[in-house]
Amino acid sequence: METIRIGNASAFWGDSNDAPASLVELAPDLDYLTLDYLAEVSMSILAKQRERDPAAGYARDFVGVVTSLARFWKDGRKLRVVTNAGGLNPAGCAEACAQVLRSAGCRNLRIGIVSGDDVLPEIQGAFAADLHTREFAHMESGAPIETIRESLVTANAYIGAAPMVEAIAKGADLVISGRVADPSLTVAPCVAHFGWKPGDFARLAGATVAGHLIECGTQVTGGISTDWLDLDTRNIGYPIVEVSADGSCVVTKPQNTGGRVSEQSVKEQLVYELGDPSRYLSPDATVSFLTLNVEDQGNNRVRVSGATGGPPPEQYKVSATYRAGYRAAGMLTIVGRDAVEKARRCGQMVLGRLRAAGSEPQRYHVECLGSGDAIGQVAQSNCEALLETVLRISVFDPRKEIVERFTREIAPLVTSGAQGTTGYAEGRPPVREVFGYWPTLIPRARVKPQVQLIEV
Repeated sequence: METIRIGNASAFWGDSNDAPASLVELAPDLDYLTLDYLAEVSMSILAKQRERDPAAGYARDFVGVVTSLARFWKDGRKLRVVTNAGGLNPAGCAEACAQVLRSAGCRNLRIGIVSGDDVLPEIQGAFAADLHTREFAHMESGAPIETIRESLVTANAYIGAAPMVEAIAKGADLVISGRVADPSLTVAPCVAHFGWKPGDFARLAGATVAGHLIECGTQVTGGISTDWLDLDTRNIGYPIVEVSADGSCVVTKPQNTGGRVSEQSVKEQLVYELGDPSRYLSPDATVSFLTLNVEDQGNNRVRVSGATGGPPPEQYKVSATYRAGYRAAGMLTIVGRDAVEKARRCGQMVLGRLRAAGSEPQRYHVECLGSGDAIGQVAQSNCEALLETVLRISVFDPRKEIVERFTREIAPLVTSGAQGTTGYAEGRPPVREVFGYWPTLIPRARVKPQVQLIEV
């Protein structure tokens, strides 16, 4: 084959569970389907689930997705799926998927399990050797990790394509990993298919660009694009990249779906979450976007070529999370004359009551939605004329009891607040635990990915 067709039908944990089967049905010549489930703090959510149930710790939505895909495998479809839905427990996720595939009558399938991204033991080992270790400092602030030592929950390295390539080479039809770099979900099928070597940096760079383009699902096909209102938004199609042996690709989507693949939509996604365009860092290659050529071929097909690359960094990025405290937010609607002024006064009343009770939270924020608070002063000039606003009060504090006290101060505004107060049917707002994000680095040599296969 001169090209390999790779689709992505999940941009994050919470994306449409119907999209994967829909994309596979609309694109019968798809070779690989990638599904991305992990954002920076997803691991902390999974950690909470695993605390309640040791068998949890993975994106359980994915098991339902596998159930929806089982019919294609049962009918003999040669489709491979690569995903990071394994989260903190790739083996548990794989076994759950194996069970639903067996129940669906699928046989002779292999599931590859990629683990080894969990580097929390490495960090704990560093503390054991030196409580004041200078390793694993915060990437941006430089703060020492000892400041959150007692609160650490997870620490996972963004590993690259190599272990997923190994799983594919061993015949895996479904590859389930923990934390990997998002573009590597696309790089792995390309390397396995074309047989690229570790030093083929131009090709690896091209595949990394292709992965970056589709990792956010429908963003490259028109979702949240500048001209979104001009598009058919009823059923925005999920993206497909046709990757060639030289690493160039064509971005497209299934026919008769909404959205649009255009030079504009592709360029908007290219610069999404992009730091230095000359040094896009991934665990597979360091990529320059400055040499890219973007050519709109029409008919929802855009060719991207010219990527250049070099060796990847000597360190992996690590996403660590820690327990940071608690938060809550309450909302009420204020209607009538002077709505914004009345809402702000209500916000100050609640703060005054908390102070009087010795329960002032560490952070306290009052917003009058509709008055421009969400976007700043540019839209606040006419707020005096507004006849309605939504008052939103948010608090954060390391102490749970402080936040709980705040939740009891919203309802009293129904009778002691301004006239025209409504929208209080939801009761007290819930208290939610807050997890902080700690980005750091670890030498590649200290991360040991493992691959194992199970038969269905």
